[in-house]
Amino acid sequence: MKIKYDLSAVKSLVVTGFGINCEEETVAAYKLAGSTVRLAHLNDIFSGSISIQEFDILTIPGGFSFGDDISSGKVLANKIRFKKLPDGSTLLEQMKQFIADKKFILGICNGFQVLVKLGLLPDLGGDAIQEVSLQQNDSGKFENRWIFMRVNSKSESPFLQDLEVIPVPVRHGEGKIIVRDKKVEVKMLTTHQMCLTYCDNNGRPARGYPNNPNGSTLDCAGLTDRSRQVLGLMPHPEAYLSIYNHPNWRQILREKPDYPKEGLGLQIFKNIVTHIAKRIPQMQ
Repeated sequence: MKIKYDLSAVKSLVVTGFGINCEEETVAAYKLAGSTVRLAHLNDIFSGSISIQEFDILTIPGGFSFGDDISSGKVLANKIRFKKLPDGSTLLEQMKQFIADKKFILGICNGFQVLVKLGLLPDLGGDAIQEVSLQQNDSGKFENRWIFMRVNSKSESPFLQDLEVIPVPVRHGEGKIIVRDKKVEVKMLTTHQMCLTYCDNNGRPARGYPNNPNGSTLDCAGLTDRSRQVLGLMPHPEAYLSIYNHPNWRQILREKPDYPKEGLGLQIFKNIVTHIAKRIPQMQ
């Protein structure tokens, strides 16, 4: 008898507040993926009225937390690292426990910047010490356009299964990934934690601007941690949930009438929801 995975048993938490502004699209992505979703203001977590431990996946969406003051994601990262919750722990400590409990975290754009500055990505040493950072785009301007990113097939990220080249928009002014030193760069490559890279429409290396929209080291567009439970990326998969989100959708469907109506960005959310659902006791 075929097993039916109860996707609705997967509990997703999407946070908002302090300038995050892509929460509704992110909630929509999880709903389309079949998950049960809760949208919560970060203050409700800091006050203890909501515990992230009640959920299977935590997502920090894109936006401009604290107006990108100091540097993108830094203020929110410090709040997560240092602010005490009612039980005396910090949200960073809660997130570490979340990962230890085999749960998942996704950070998109500003959320990725937060995870990097918390040291949760790439976390090569396993001690949540910051190893990479993000700085202003080489172009000197806010990049708001569609690009392509290629999945590293050796990354083994459950978020990225069966994906190769993904068209998605970027919307950032500080997306250039820089690494602390050559040792970090080499280890990111050898461990395949550099899971996403900018490329051209055929999946070939970006080879600079404009295919690499920010000048990131090694064309890096996204990272995973050692456990493969944490994923962060600068592009916005939640902005490509339907073929009709694509700026060139009419030509695509005219040339390929049977082209999938779901956007490839949605597949990232479907992948992780299905992956989690498979671990939950199933209905026969």
